[in-house]
Amino acid sequence: MMIPVELKINGKDYSLNVKPNELLLNVLRERLNLLGAKYGCGIGECGACTVLLNGKAVLSCLILAASVSGQEITTIEGISENNKLHPLQEAFIEEGAIQCGFCTPGMVMTAKALLDENPEPGYDEIKEAIRGNLCRCTGYVNIVKAIKSGSKKLKERRKE
Repeated sequence: MMIPVELKINGKDYSLNVKPNELLLNVLRERLNLLGAKYGCGIGECGACTVLLNGKAVLSCLILAASVSGQEITTIEGISENNKLHPLQEAFIEEGAIQCGFCTPGMVMTAKALLDENPEPGYDEIKEAIRGNLCRCTGYVNIVKAIKSGSKKLKERRKE
């Protein structure tokens, strides 16, 4: 049995038929070739699969694709504009917050959701926001610095 769904992903409309138990992560990766969201743990503990659903950070490994029909999804592939990296992506590079890169898309998407809601978060707010995103390479110091730096970059961009 297949279920028809309408998804808006990164501003593009998709009409798909999905299995009732098909996860959003699998649809993104296997059907639409959007490989930014990673399969890490499969139980919602690592944050590697984080995407935005209607602007909120969610774990795509825990969401059935059929349950998000008609909603707006943003993946890491959808945050750049005109082939230019998003300010958060720039900040992660500049601050050395990327090592192996596996957690980076989920971390950036979580940070984007935070900054969309709170443009100037404090240290503790950033730590709280990323608590569900695991990184085994860094000590999180540069990740927090990158989010602070991204916040400043976004503020400057809003002034332009």
